[in-house]
Amino acid sequence: MRKLLLVVLSILICLPVAADEGMWLFNRPPRQLLQQRYGFTPTDAWLEHLQKSSIRFNSGGSGSFVSPNGLMITNHHVGLDCLQKLSTPQHDYVKTGYHARTNAEEVKCVDLELNVLMSIEDVTARVNSAVPPSMPAADAERARRGVMAAIEKESLDKTGLRSDVVTLFQGGEYHLYRSKKYTDVRLVFAPEVSIAFFGGDPDNFEYPRYDLDICLFRAYENGKPAHVENFLRFSTTGPSEGDLVFVSGHPGGTERLNTVAELELIRDVRLPLTLARLRRREVLLGSWAERSAENERRAHDELFGIKNSRKALLGELAGLQDPAVMQAKKAAEQDLRQRIAADPQMSAAYGDAWQAVESIVKRNRQTFVERSYLTGGAFNSVLFAYAIMTVRYVDEVQKPNAERLREFRESNLDSLRQQLFSEAPVYKDMETLNLADSLSDWMEAMPGDPMIDQVLAGKSPSQRAADLVKGTTLEAAAQRRRLVEGGKAAIEASQDSMIRLARLVDPRARALRTAYEQQIDEPRRQAYAKIANARFKILGGSNTYPDATFTLRLAFGTVKGYGGAGESFPWATAIAGAYQRAAEHDSHPPFDLPESWLAAKPKVNQSTKLDFVNTADIIGGNSGSPVVSRAGEFVGIIFDMNLPSLVFNFAYKEEDARAVAVHSAGIIEALRNVYGASDVLNELEGK
Repeated sequence: MRKLLLVVLSILICLPVAADEGMWLFNRPPRQLLQQRYGFTPTDAWLEHLQKSSIRFNSGGSGSFVSPNGLMITNHHVGLDCLQKLSTPQHDYVKTGYHARTNAEEVKCVDLELNVLMSIEDVTARVNSAVPPSMPAADAERARRGVMAAIEKESLDKTGLRSDVVTLFQGGEYHLYRSKKYTDVRLVFAPEVSIAFFGGDPDNFEYPRYDLDICLFRAYENGKPAHVENFLRFSTTGPSEGDLVFVSGHPGGTERLNTVAELELIRDVRLPLTLARLRRREVLLGSWAERSAENERRAHDELFGIKNSRKALLGELAGLQDPAVMQAKKAAEQDLRQRIAADPQMSAAYGDAWQAVESIVKRNRQTFVERSYLTGGAFNSVLFAYAIMTVRYVDEVQKPNAERLREFRESNLDSLRQQLFSEAPVYKDMETLNLADSLSDWMEAMPGDPMIDQVLAGKSPSQRAADLVKGTTLEAAAQRRRLVEGGKAAIEASQDSMIRLARLVDPRARALRTAYEQQIDEPRRQAYAKIANARFKILGGSNTYPDATFTLRLAFGTVKGYGGAGESFPWATAIAGAYQRAAEHDSHPPFDLPESWLAAKPKVNQSTKLDFVNTADIIGGNSGSPVVSRAGEFVGIIFDMNLPSLVFNFAYKEEDARAVAVHSAGIIEALRNVYGASDVLNELEGK
C-alpha cells in the first residue's frame, strides 16, 4: 500500500516520477525526461513529423497516415461508426468486413470528420486579459466565451484551418489548436468484427488478447486521394520486448488534477448515476438485439459503446473506492497546500483555491441530477438530438459570435452542419425503444418534476415515445435542412413532434446550462487556475502535463509483460493463440474466428506476433493511436487497456497496468495470407 500511496502522491503534485507517466503536449515535450531515462531526445523535426502524421477521428478515436496517398489506419471499433452507417440488411460491412481493391471501390463515409493538428499557439495571456480578477462570475463567463470565439474566428479567417481554443490545466492555460480538416473519407479495408473484436465483452479490457482491431480509410481532397507529406513508414517486423515506443493520439479526458472534493462528487454521484443508466440501457438494447439478426445489426455500434463504457466506468469507480488511492490523493493535496501556506506571497495568491472548489462542488451537487437528465439523459434519441440542434442552430446564428453557445461559434459551424445534415440512417423502432426507456428512467429519478408532466402530456413513457417518433420527419436530412433554411419562422410554425418537444424543453435546459457555466464552471476555472499556477511556481511548467482533453498528446513507454509469481503475462501474443482460444471455446461466439481465418490456417505463419502490451500512459480516445519506434516507424496500433489501467483517469501506475496494441507484423501477415490484400500491402510497404 505504501508503494501505491507514493505513486499516486507523485501524480497529484506532478513531480517527475520513475514510471512512464504523462500525456505530454507536443509543444512542451518531455525531452529531458526521455534523455535521462532512455538516452533519446526527439528533435523538432521528429516531433513535427509525428504530429502531422497523427489524426483525430471526431467520431471518437485516433489514427495515422501510413502512405503519401492519404491512406490511414485506425481501429475497427473507431471505424465502426462509419461501417455501421454504410451497412444495410443486404450488405453488413461490420459482420463481413470490406476490401476496396481500387480507388473506385472505396466507399465514402456518411458524416466523418478528421483533424490533423498543424500548429499550437499559447493564447493564455489574451484570454485572461479579457477577464479581470474582480469581474463577477457571470460577466467573466461571457467575456471568456467571447474572447475564445473571437480568437478562433480570427484564426479561421487568417488560415482557413479549423481553430479551437483548448482549456488546459482546468483553466490554468489556453492554447489555440489549428487543424487541417478532412470530410471526404472513404473506407478501404475492414476485417470481420469477429476477429477485430475476438473475445467480445468477456475479453474487453483483458489480456492476453488476439484481436486484429484495425480499419483502413483514405482521405480525399477535391475528389482525389489526398497527397500528404507526413506519414508513418510501416515496420514489417514491429517491436521487440524492451523496446522504447511512443504513442501519439488523442486521449479523451482525465481528472488527475481534480481536488479530493471533486473526486468525491465523481465517486458518490456522477459514476453511480451514469453506471445505473448504462446497465439499464445494456439490458434493454441487448434483449432487443437478440430478437432478430436485423435488430442486432442496427444496435451493434450503440450496444458496443454501452458495454465498453460500463466496464470502463466500473474500473474507474473501483479506483475511487480504493481507500489507498483516496488516501494518497488527500496526502498529495495536503502536501501541496502546506507548500503554498509556507510562502506568504503564494498563500495570499493561491491559498483560497481549495475552499472555492469545495463551495463549487456543493452547488454542483444540488443540480447535478436534474441537469444530467434535462441536458440529454432523459432523451436518448437521435431524432431528439437533431431537433434540439436544429432549434438552437436557428436561434444561435442570429446572435453575435461572441454571445453564442460554444458549439455554435462561427469557427465550428461547418463541423456542426456536417453532423446536423448527416445522411446516416435512423431506425424508428430503435428510437422508440430507447426514448421510452429514458423517459421512464427520468420519471423514476425525479418523481413529481413538473417538466416531466409537460413532456409526457398525460401519457405513459412508452405511449409518448411512440407518438413522438411517429410524429417526426427529422430522420430525413432534407427536412432538417429545410427547417434551418426557413429560420425562426419555420421552427415556430413547425408541427413536427420532436421540434415541438425541443422547443418545450429548451428554455429549462438552457437555464440549467447557463447556471452551470456561470455559477459552477467559471468559478471552477478560476480556482483551478490558481492551483495550476501554484504548481507551475513550485515545479516549473516543463515538468507538468495537463489532463487529457481529446487533443493530440505524446506518451511513451517500454514493451514489456507484467505479473508476479502467481501469474505472468507475456509481452506479446502470437496468431497461434487465436486458433487455440477459439478451440478452447468450441468456436462459440464471441470466440469464433471468421471463415477467412479458418480457411487460411494452413498458410498463415502462426508464430507471428499479433498483439502486445506496453507501459505508455493512455486513456479512452487513444484507440487507434499509432505506436512508433525511436526511428518514427509505425510498429503497432493501440486498441485497448487492461483492467488495472482503468484507474488511469485519476492516477497512473506502471506495476501491472498496460496499453494493448496490435503488432505491425501481425497486420502484415493477416493482410498477406488471410485476406490477399496485395494492393494494401504494396501501399503500406511503399511499393
